[in-house]
Amino acid sequence: MTVLLLAALAVILAWPVPVLLGRARWVRRAPAAAMVLWQAVALAGGLSLIGFPLLWGLAPFGDTVVEAAPSFVTALADGSWIPRLEQDPWLPTRIAAATLALALFAHLVLTLAVTAVKTVAQRRRHRQMVELLAAPPSERSRLAERTAGTPTRVLPHDVPLAYCLPGLTGSLTVLSRGLLEQLSAGEVAAVVTHERAHLRQRHDLLRLAFEAWHRAVAWLPTTAIAQRAVAGLTEMLADDAALAAHGRQDLIRAIVLTGEAGAPETPRAEASADPAGRPPNIQDDGSVPLTLRLYRLLSPADPLPAPARVAVILAAPCLAAFPLGLLLWP
Repeated sequence: MTVLLLAALAVILAWPVPVLLGRARWVRRAPAAAMVLWQAVALAGGLSLIGFPLLWGLAPFGDTVVEAAPSFVTALADGSWIPRLEQDPWLPTRIAAATLALALFAHLVLTLAVTAVKTVAQRRRHRQMVELLAAPPSERSRLAERTAGTPTRVLPHDVPLAYCLPGLTGSLTVLSRGLLEQLSAGEVAAVVTHERAHLRQRHDLLRLAFEAWHRAVAWLPTTAIAQRAVAGLTEMLADDAALAAHGRQDLIRAIVLTGEAGAPETPRAEASADPAGRPPNIQDDGSVPLTLRLYRLLSPADPLPAPARVAVILAAPCLAAFPLGLLLWP
């Protein structure tokens, strides 16, 4: 019964739930609650996907995963699983299922580690390139740096551009000369506050986790839905942070002038300036449509009622804990 529950949960969380949540309109009214829910869906889905073959495979060796795992390893090591074939002819299939579940778990962890290492290396190279190309500090760049609260570099490009570079030893806000010249002081401040929110709320880690999840199980189409949805939610959260400190018109005009499709926390460091002198297009992933952000800002909806937000936030950890409980308790 427990295996069937985990299998059903894996199917539900792998397809209909991400599709429905990705289409839900209420998330624009409560992006923070929606972000928590997306994390719970991903965690519960991963545990269920790994858990149901693992639990079915370990069933002859114990009632719980904690109890059965040592017996499973011992049986494989000393060959004692062979006499059990008389009682359970499905035992070779069970061993294969448990092994597959462990291999999938190792694959997920390894993919996350590789993605993190590659991202850190790309950011390091990108930061070196920015330091190389950065223009001398000006009065406006110093003002932007004070607003951002992090070191700020200005690229000598006429195209309005702004993004953030998270780092292990310190973060960096990158602006272009065109942004400082073409936007008003209020608009620049709104953009910088938006980028600071990305850094302060560590949106780079959230997007990194879902990017790794998508890479690990790219055969599952809904992982792409989750990746795009989380990218969109990070932009909504950063926009809300900017709106809390600056005027709505300043933020809207700044977004239009910069043509932001979502300020990327993990810019493509392998891109470099082209021969025409334009800055690298680090916003070409298209994960967050500009029209979606503008629609939300131009037609603001009332926030989701507090009881509904609390209900979503409370339901999220319960959802994440449910498959874990099925794996650990008989």
